[in-house]
Amino acid sequence: MADKADIGVLGLAVMGANLARNAAHKGFGVAVFNRNHERTDALIAEHGKEGRFFPAKELPEFIASIAKPRPILIMVKAGKPVDEVIDELLPHLEEGDIIIDGGNSLFTDTARRYEACEKKKIRFVGMGVSGGEEGALEGPSMMPGGDRQAWDRIAPMLTKMAARVDGVPCCTYIGPQGAGHYVKMVHNGIEYADMQLIAEAYDLMKSVYGLDAAAMADIFQTWKEGDLDSYLIEITAAVLRKTDAATGKPLVDVIVDEAEQKGTGRWTAQNALELGVPLTGITEAVFARVLSANRGIRLELDKKIPRPAVQARKPEKAEIDAIRDALYASKIVAYAQGFEQMSVASGQFHYDLKLGDMATIWRGGCIIRARFLDRIKEAYDRNPKLSNLLLDDYFREGVVRTEGAWRRVLALAIANGVPTPAFSSSLAYYDGLRRARGPTNLLQGLRDYFGAHTYRRLDKEGSFHTRWSQDGNEVKV
Repeated sequence: MADKADIGVLGLAVMGANLARNAAHKGFGVAVFNRNHERTDALIAEHGKEGRFFPAKELPEFIASIAKPRPILIMVKAGKPVDEVIDELLPHLEEGDIIIDGGNSLFTDTARRYEACEKKKIRFVGMGVSGGEEGALEGPSMMPGGDRQAWDRIAPMLTKMAARVDGVPCCTYIGPQGAGHYVKMVHNGIEYADMQLIAEAYDLMKSVYGLDAAAMADIFQTWKEGDLDSYLIEITAAVLRKTDAATGKPLVDVIVDEAEQKGTGRWTAQNALELGVPLTGITEAVFARVLSANRGIRLELDKKIPRPAVQARKPEKAEIDAIRDALYASKIVAYAQGFEQMSVASGQFHYDLKLGDMATIWRGGCIIRARFLDRIKEAYDRNPKLSNLLLDDYFREGVVRTEGAWRRVLALAIANGVPTPAFSSSLAYYDGLRRARGPTNLLQGLRDYFGAHTYRRLDKEGSFHTRWSQDGNEVKV
């Protein structure tokens, strides 16, 4: 309908405004509303000629301008603001209208909102959006979950707005209730690990070999041409190449070494613990950010505790290649852990996730887009029930091929006092996962000794307990 908008966007900060423009560029009529009217006015003044916009100053006017059943995309800060907006919208909506939460909401909040809206016969979609400011405008990866009939209504718009790779849109229906935001949460967890691994490679090259930002930019640019080809490797080279206008130094050298976080990585790690998934790399990446925030303590201890003396030297090509290989192997582990978490969650929460589809929609638009996501898709095509990527020949062989370099790099880091928590935990995970028998038999014996927690035997069925401090005899429990 030419006199009605096809979709409404509520919340016109950078992401909301750019998604509204994206929809308009694709030929859809877009109703736009923001509590701060100045943002609405600014959007129309600067970009109003880019498509059919329906600006509104009042909420009833905004809702009335959208064709029924009305799809309304809310782009506000996660948490209480989302609930407040939903509460404001509900009295004005009619049966079958659709609320789409496009922020970084916690998946349990999304499930709660889905159920509350369902009771009022309003359809609810929790949609993860990845790609940042540029992706929102040019085509992001979108992960919608929730009401299936709502998806049928909005799919023609979302799939047209999304990024495309080989003609395939980076958007598909994820699953019921909070599935969309769950998958986006794990996406962000993998992003945490990916970025931490890149930072550790940078630290090794700088601290051990004394390479400057320009030299490292060239190395990362070279890495982009191989198996490590990804958006994050690409922008790492760009960040390292940037010169600070005020000082003339590389910009990276004047940025404070303190990383912030919005919570999605922490949620991923917390949920993995609840599910019993060993998400070591992602969790260490979260802890690394937390440690970076202890800058005062770090500055004090830097003066009081001597570190191993490092004599920077020009590295051989083989040494830089070893860091590349360690980064590649650790990256495989990060994705293996993230996809295992989604697999376990799919069963636990009845999401019925198609993990190959997740790899497909992450190939373009999103922050973790990378060449080897095609290989992940192929792995799940070969075995849709694959429980861990390391069981697939391609990824197992990739880690085995780089294992020697991985170990040499970690030995180098330890000898020179360069912390590599994500590299190290990834290798420990790999070493632990591939052992048929580990040391936890002793751990279980200790638990039985002090707490009568029982143990199982290799040669008999059932659970057993040894009366350690009594007669020392074993009894079957």
